[in-house]
Amino acid sequence: MDWLERTAKLRQWSRGGTRAPHKPLLFLYALGRFQQDADGELRYSAVEEDLKQLLDAYGPSSRTTPAYPFHHLVSDGVWEVRTDHGPGSPGSGVRELRAAGAAGRLAPALRAALRREPSLLGRMARVLLDLHFPPSLHDELCESVGLRLEPAETGQLSAVRRQRDPRMRELVLTAYEYQCAFCGYDGRIGTVPVGLEAAHVRWWAFDGPDDVDNGLCLCSLHHKLFDKGVLGIGWGSPRSGEAESGGGHRILVSQRFVGRSPAAREHVIALAGRRLIGPQPGAHPVAAVHRSWHTSQVFHGSPRPAAAA
Repeated sequence: MDWLERTAKLRQWSRGGTRAPHKPLLFLYALGRFQQDADGELRYSAVEEDLKQLLDAYGPSSRTTPAYPFHHLVSDGVWEVRTDHGPGSPGSGVRELRAAGAAGRLAPALRAALRREPSLLGRMARVLLDLHFPPSLHDELCESVGLRLEPAETGQLSAVRRQRDPRMRELVLTAYEYQCAFCGYDGRIGTVPVGLEAAHVRWWAFDGPDDVDNGLCLCSLHHKLFDKGVLGIGWGSPRSGEAESGGGHRILVSQRFVGRSPAAREHVIALAGRRLIGPQPGAHPVAAVHRSWHTSQVFHGSPRPAAAA
């Protein structure tokens, strides 16, 4: 039984690139808890709030109860549920899971495999991270679920994932003339840019291409906030002289973001409604299809009104 392949092929609801990270988040959480206590169970009523917070932080803006993956992950062969009355899940309803004292944990065969081969846990976690979340969120997500991972090869993944194009970073940074499209940061040490990254608009894990029209040059801070859904990009009515080639792209700032310090106001809130910087003439701006995907699947809540000039 190939646990890495099974991890990579979790059955998820999918339509038109819609994100459904509910099972991967529960699975990561379960792996983190197994790492801390290999014999422990996760009683639904005790972990429900943790799972809600994970879905809120790393899931799409559409709400789904954690009861859904708690019940349905069983069908993937990696998870089991028991109640006070015996084995088997009572269903995907919150009340049923609470009332029955439902508790879940990794499937017996998987627990045995992880005891035989401890390094398997890290490789499985990296499959889940790589296939469902952008790299900028991996460390933070591991910390959130209590996972401690060491750098490791995932050689068996080659058959279930495509390879990134290593040229994308240079192409995107060149298109945006080595400055953050949100704030204009352009730091260098000598001739080497520092703190600048090529961000995928439509995540690579969700079939986002390694193309300039799916990329933004962002500083490290704004890349993280973009992938977290704090920041987004929209289309505003072009001003006089602005071409349809990208002059109308505007920065979105989520109303759910709260920051009272001068730094938070200056570096985040003040961006609301500001025009994107770049790309340079002749370079492809962000394609509408990728922009729309990010707005519907990553950006949280409603955008703030444009900041005062």
